[in-house]
Amino acid sequence: MSGTKGRAMTSSELARFFSRPMEDILADGALAEALPALLSALEAGAVRAAERAPDGAWNAIVWVKTGILAGFRSTGIVPFAEWPGGAADKSAFPPRRLVPADEVRMVPGGSSVRSGARLGKGVVIMPPAYINVGAWVGEGTMVDSHALVGSCAQVGSRVHVSAGVQIGGVLEPAGARPVVVEDGVFLGALCGLVEGVVVRSRAVLAPGTILSASTTIYDLVKGEELRGEVPAGAVVVPGSRPAKGDFAAHRGISLYAPCIVKYRDEGTDAATVLEEALR
Repeated sequence: MSGTKGRAMTSSELARFFSRPMEDILADGALAEALPALLSALEAGAVRAAERAPDGAWNAIVWVKTGILAGFRSTGIVPFAEWPGGAADKSAFPPRRLVPADEVRMVPGGSSVRSGARLGKGVVIMPPAYINVGAWVGEGTMVDSHALVGSCAQVGSRVHVSAGVQIGGVLEPAGARPVVVEDGVFLGALCGLVEGVVVRSRAVLAPGTILSASTTIYDLVKGEELRGEVPAGAVVVPGSRPAKGDFAAHRGISLYAPCIVKYRDEGTDAATVLEEALR
């Protein structure tokens, strides 16, 4: 596939380039031009690693993730001596250098954002935090200390990612949906989200809530069992349920069981509703 020397590749050109088999991509001399163009498009928000369909479903954009994978497979490890503390990484993915025009606050103290991560205006990153390639972080979101936003994870606007939150990433397989956190969500300290779980808008997760795509969530309000998705406005707290069998019963053993204990009203802020729920 021919390159586009003298100008940046458009989103449609990038999609065609990275929609081919990996061996064809790696053998194409234009890859050295396409990779930085892809990372720039990701940072600008022109493309993203997952998108919401009209029916509300979130789907991975396979060609974007394929392009990121091509960057790992086609480049070697080089030193980034100028980075605080030093670094050695694949040459395709240098750390991002933020400038005032980005309107992003990265407070000193050891945080890092990899190239190819989208940061909306007004994002605040407290140290130490890490945001990986392909991630999307929306406007006005707070990423607090010791938090991770993994590769290709999608975090909406005005989200509060509290200290110690781990939002898992996924690159392979390319068709796997990453973790999605929609607008206005509050993630309490030490929450963990993995395996493509979706947290819908304005939901609140109490500290220590751990969710995967296969975790059963017990909706105590509606009397339902859910998997893979937290409904909009739901307030989720860590709970427990008795383990099955006589052995467990005799020893009082319980299993982890996240529970929806209420839903937010439009006028109720996350801190208030969480305090009420935990009481």
